[in-house]
Amino acid sequence: MTTYIALLRAVNVGGTGKLPMSALKALCEEVGFSRVQTYIASGNVVFDSGLAAGEVESRLENRLLAYAGKAVKVFVRTAAAMKMVLERNPFADKESNRTYVFFLPVRPGVNALHEIRGQAGEEVRLGTHEIYVYYPSGMGKSKLQIPAAKLGTARNLNTVATLVEMSSRN
Repeated sequence: MTTYIALLRAVNVGGTGKLPMSALKALCEEVGFSRVQTYIASGNVVFDSGLAAGEVESRLENRLLAYAGKAVKVFVRTAAAMKMVLERNPFADKESNRTYVFFLPVRPGVNALHEIRGQAGEEVRLGTHEIYVYYPSGMGKSKLQIPAAKLGTARNLNTVATLVEMSSRN
């Protein structure tokens, strides 16, 4: 069994894609995942499965489509991969609540940093399948546009750390 962390895109954010976490837990259990735990209402779930990551992602996306009637993108990482995301944080000396990780479906392209617009003090670094951003004035006030991140989903480092901790207990 592998411990996975799934991050749902655009769930319970800004009034879109309402999904109670109790329903997310039940959906995960219905597709055969075990030891399911959710964290905060933005679509974070930790669980065990004997399936490969791609199959986990596919099953969860299909079940969410049946539940919600529309596609919900899911980003799946193993507990070990998520721990590496946390450990590789290039902004470890910055406030974790102002440091975000954009989880992407593919590696960011070599030109990802050159395509950024509206940067005003934010610091951006590329990860393996992530983009790290430090927002010194907060994400909500930023005008930063990162085209490579449009298909991803973001979590602040506090959330990432909590998910890593949860996955180590799972």
